[in-house]
Amino acid sequence: MPDFWQQSGYHLLNRNDAGQMVVTDDFLRAYFDRAEIRPIETSCAAEIALHRELMADPLMSVPPGRLAALADPDGRENYGVVLAFREHLTRHPTLEAFYLDRVRGDRGPLPQLFLDQIVQVILRGILDGCDDPLRLRAAELLFRTQKVSITEGTVMMADEETVEMRAALNGAGSGGALLTEDTPAPASVDLDVLNGDNLATYWQRSDRFDTVFEASLERFGLDALSRVLERWVDHFLGVTVSIQPVARISDERWRWHVGLDAEANAILNDLYEAREVDEARLARILALFRLEFKDAAAVAPEVAGRPVYLGMAMTADGRLRLKPQNLLVNLPIIAAA
Repeated sequence: MPDFWQQSGYHLLNRNDAGQMVVTDDFLRAYFDRAEIRPIETSCAAEIALHRELMADPLMSVPPGRLAALADPDGRENYGVVLAFREHLTRHPTLEAFYLDRVRGDRGPLPQLFLDQIVQVILRGILDGCDDPLRLRAAELLFRTQKVSITEGTVMMADEETVEMRAALNGAGSGGALLTEDTPAPASVDLDVLNGDNLATYWQRSDRFDTVFEASLERFGLDALSRVLERWVDHFLGVTVSIQPVARISDERWRWHVGLDAEANAILNDLYEAREVDEARLARILALFRLEFKDAAAVAPEVAGRPVYLGMAMTADGRLRLKPQNLLVNLPIIAAA
């Protein structure tokens, strides 16, 4: 089975008997070896010594005085961020426990980048052994912001960071054209649409995030995303669900919904409360899903026997930022694992 997301840090982690990710010294070393932390030629002796000692013992105690001794104020700040992150991680037995604690209310300072990396590495474990590149590309939506383009009803998504980088380089590659809208004269960026003709290329390029995801009901992209979301819920909550894309919500007994992002959550709330939603906002909805529970006993009584509807929507400037934590904290489950 080809490997994927090799730069995620998955191979630096251990797994416990329940299949969850356990932090190791090598995983922590990877953060201390980031470019923002690694000493450069102008680094002071105190910073060089601190880095050397942390690489030897990533769990060593660092008193405030050692950070204060660093000559570079940016260095002091960066070390403070990574050390705080280390403390958050090591208070929990697994990455999953850390993530759940985080999304359920632990609001200590943490860069969004670090949280995205945790989501990626957990997904890498969940999807270990997956032989479907389309599902892996769909999973990228859970930790990478997407730039959305809609042409004749076909929804195309490309990694925002990749689009911006390619636009700066005047574009490269071939396939689905997307636009960056942050410049007075938007630049066209061509990227390969991942489909049946080039699926095998994903294995060599998975760490580049340079393929376009087609998310339309007529294609298989939304089905692939549904399978990823099912496994995400089961892995964290121990609840088996079935998720299927739907064209619309036509349900007079609509009881519960979850927005997979902030935009979709606001639109679904307004629709549920029968508030007026103009056509421009409705057009931002990219996909709807119907979630059903396999075990009725796991569901709150007021939702028993009823589906949960999920929504995914882009912002007014054409971006999609999924919040996978919404499925872990907002489902009507009696007792989450």
